[in-house]
Amino acid sequence: MYSYKLSKLTEELRADIVHKSSDFDNVLIYTGDVHRPGLQLADYYEHFEPTRIQLIGQMESSYMEGLPREERLRKWEALMRHKVPAIIMCHGAGITGALQESAEKHDITVLSTATHTTETMSKVIRLVKREIAPRVTRHGVLVEVYGVGLLLVGESGVGKSETAIELLKRGHRLISDDAVEIKAIDVNVIQGTAPDLIRYYVELRGLGVIDVRQIFGSGAVKDYQNIHLVCNIELWKNDAKYDRLGITENTVDILGIKVPTITIPVKPGRNLAVILEVAAMNQRQKFMGYNAAVEFSKQIDKHLDEKLMEMNAENTEAQQ
Repeated sequence: MYSYKLSKLTEELRADIVHKSSDFDNVLIYTGDVHRPGLQLADYYEHFEPTRIQLIGQMESSYMEGLPREERLRKWEALMRHKVPAIIMCHGAGITGALQESAEKHDITVLSTATHTTETMSKVIRLVKREIAPRVTRHGVLVEVYGVGLLLVGESGVGKSETAIELLKRGHRLISDDAVEIKAIDVNVIQGTAPDLIRYYVELRGLGVIDVRQIFGSGAVKDYQNIHLVCNIELWKNDAKYDRLGITENTVDILGIKVPTITIPVKPGRNLAVILEVAAMNQRQKFMGYNAAVEFSKQIDKHLDEKLMEMNAENTEAQQ
């Protein structure tokens, strides 16, 4: 299982620390789910999951402020007794003495942010799930072309890195060369990034390692990119059968998610960068509900049906 440090979450949220627990730097978060403990503050703890970050919004804060101090103290202690990772006070909610006292007694971190509860919840879920997501490292090159994430895979030396450089010259962006760390950040979404050690670097045989950000500028690189299409690049094989129409939708399984894949054969005279640009634009059309191969097939079927009807009509006239 992967985890996310509470200290890093606090930094990325830019939250104020109301009370820092003694183990603040070592507290780990293992779930991206976030909880608003409205029912728990009303003394209902059935099915309560204490491993989640607890968010206190205006509703919960207003409810607690309307209670006598002794009652507030009892309810805060009941919540913190479950050793939750942290409590985040949202929307600039007031920090009462009862909350501070309970946090110190049970050694629980309490954070405060002026951000609205819904916005804070969304950001916490996004940050944590990105870090704890299942992941795998694949050999390949990840580029963004017209907003589409293309994962270029194939045997070493087939020309993936050289093609990436050509795409950069045409205004597209590099995410990672040689090794791509892939995470399943949502039900049907996988995201790729570069290992820290090789981020922004590309290896070109005969030239060596180059720093893409220094040569092409910061606009030519990107830290993260969702993967929409896997492009398997291979040397042209005369005896191989390649898809001529593109009607068949092939997929590859990555972390349990089916990702569309195509095979692109290369040989002298084929401009791989241009082909990948067209592949990216074609994939965008598919996202918007238009499939050129299917439309072309329909036109052929319509044409054949019309010819068949004409032949039947001619046969009928000949028989009469």
